Order: sequence, then C-alpha cells, then structure tokens
Amino acid sequence: MSLNYAKRMDSIKASEIRELLKLTQQPNIISFAGGMPAPESFPIEEFIKIGREVLENTGAQALQYGPTEGYQPLREAIAKRMAKVKVDVKAENILVTSGSQQGLDFVAKIFINPGDIIVCESPTYLGAINAFKAYEPKFIEVSTDKDGMNMEELEEVLKSNDNIKFIYVIPDFQNPSGKTWSVERRIKLVELANKYNVAVVEDNPYGELRFEGEILPAVKHFDTEGRVAFLGTFSKILCPGLRLGWVAAAPEFLSKFILVKQGADLQSSTISQMEAAKFLELYNIDEHIQKIIDIYRKRRDVMMKTIEEEFPEGISYTYPEGGLFTWVVLPEYMNARELALKALEQNVAYVPGGSFFPNGGNENTFRLNYSNMDEERIVEGIKRLGKVIKDAIR
Repeated sequence: MSLNYAKRMDSIKASEIRELLKLTQQPNIISFAGGMPAPESFPIEEFIKIGREVLENTGAQALQYGPTEGYQPLREAIAKRMAKVKVDVKAENILVTSGSQQGLDFVAKIFINPGDIIVCESPTYLGAINAFKAYEPKFIEVSTDKDGMNMEELEEVLKSNDNIKFIYVIPDFQNPSGKTWSVERRIKLVELANKYNVAVVEDNPYGELRFEGEILPAVKHFDTEGRVAFLGTFSKILCPGLRLGWVAAAPEFLSKFILVKQGADLQSSTISQMEAAKFLELYNIDEHIQKIIDIYRKRRDVMMKTIEEEFPEGISYTYPEGGLFTWVVLPEYMNARELALKALEQNVAYVPGGSFFPNGGNENTFRLNYSNMDEERIVEGIKRLGKVIKDAIR
C-alpha cells in the first residue's frame, strides 16, 4: 500500500535519543543517553496524597475540560516562580503546555513557512531540531564558546540574511553542551534582536538546576519590546510524567500560542495541572529542587572525576555548572556513531553528537547524561567507555 503523505514527512526522522532509549530499557545497559531525571527524586508519596485530595475535593472539575490557557491557580503560581529568573510576568502572560516540547512545536507552527530561516546555537537541542524540521525551514548555526553564542557572528548572520524568523537559544546549562551564557551575551542578544526585528525563543528547562553560584537572569528579563518567548517546564524540577510546561510571553505574542493550542489539543491535562498547583501550594518546591541539585551535583562530580582519570589525552569535554549534560569532543578522525556501537557492546550508551547539528557534520562529538545513573554505575560506565575510546584512538 502506498499512501500520499505530506511532503513534510520526508524531513521527519525518528529521534535518535528516543530510539536509543528503547535499547536502554534493558537493565544491564549503563545509559548516559537520555535526559531523564533521577527517579528517586520523584515526590511519589506527596503525589499519592495530592491525587486523593484533588479527586475527593474537586474531582468533577479535575476530570472535566478546562480553559486553553490553563488552570488559573497554576498559571498564577508559575508567574510567581518566574521571579526566580528575574522575569516579572502575570498569570495572563502564561500559557500552560503539554511539556515544553509542545511549546517548541507551537513556535514552529506560528513562525515557519517552508524555506524560512531559523538561527540557533551550534550544537543545539535535538528535540527542537526535530520539532522545527517538520515545517521545512533552513537552519543557520552560530558557533559558541564558554560564554554562549558568538555575538559578532550572530550579527553578521542577521545582517546578511532576509527572512530570519527567530533565534532559538538555551542559555542555561545548554542541551547538549552544558554551557551557560554570560549576562553580557544575554543583553547583547536582545539588543541585536531589537535591531534586526527578529523574535527570540528562550528554552529554559534547566535554569533552576544550578550547582554553584547564583541563578542568572533569563534572556526574557532583558526583553524591552516583547519579542522574547520563554519556554519553561516542570519535567526537570518536579517530574516529567506530568507533561506540563509553559510559555511566558507578551500578550500579542502569547495569543498566537493560544490559537494554535486550541487546534492542537484544546488544553493540557486538567488533573495534572491541578495536582501540580496543589503541590506548589502544600509543599516547598525550592526544597524539592535542592534535593535534586544535591543528587545531580554529586553525580556530575563523580562523572567529571572519572572522565579525567579514564579518558585518554586529546579528548575535551565541558564542565557544566548545572543541568544534566556534559559534551565530549573526540579527535576529528574519530566517529562517535561508530564508537557508540562499540560502547553498546560493552553495555554503555550515549547519544552521538552529529544529531545536534541541524546542518550535519561534527560526528566526532557526543553527549553524556549524569542525572539518571547512580554513582557506582557512572564510574563503571565511564571506565568502560574510556577503554572503548582508548582502543579506537590512534
């Protein structure tokens, strides 16, 4: 049978991460592949109590349709929490989404016609690439250093290209590189966006998971013209199974998101929203986030120490100050996809880095996650991976 599918399906490929995660369900696999939180951090007992309370006291409302914009008490709580990243918004600036991944799809639906240009970091989040590619854009990648996107290069791109629809950035503990933008780069990004009249999409799943120092103000904090849309999520600071994220944006900008959400799913889960709001009401989420930070900091430290001890010379990697990932760069002659197969033979999984570059190349890179495996498995997995790399290096 041959069906007449839309042309856009030609550009949609299976997510490499999701495919790898199928393999890593096997208990003998030490997986550094996914971006999954530590399951022991999930507040299971609290949600048992919350679920009962929500259903007993407001069951009919919890199981009913709700407004597209989201459950009002949750929107108010999210707006209040945005102060953590120095963003002053009200509930009417918030749209609740089914995870921040839905927000990425909505951005694409709102902005992209075939052939339009998206500017992004190099590398950038694979899930965003996949969400955007369905709408057939062109990508321009801008190089990064330890302080974030190269602003001189960005300005040259903006100056030299028409039809740039938006700049997509992950300024805090970037996925996949683990890098964090300096405040100066954040300010300059907004200045350039204003100057060249382009939107900015700030993806911030990890900003509150900082191990050292102070949480930095979001790019949205410096937004003077309402052109920055901020995407947040409860997946990394509470639990991903709720499938709850949000968009924070100026009213006119947010209205476009609301329109496309009405056509996509009408609303996010009422009961999940009510449970999340109840958690924020009854418990101290900052204390909960601190527990997550304590787990991840320890695992980051163990991974970094073991990499330093077990990886051969000629391998570089980032030292993240928060988040879930570190980024490894091999010598140019090495291919991380081929190496991944050898690592899997040793029951170790990671994500090859080439998929994080929308225009291809850079096959000598890979991403490691440290949030999901315990310390003992991190040490054993990095030792095995170090041996695989040593055997392949010239």
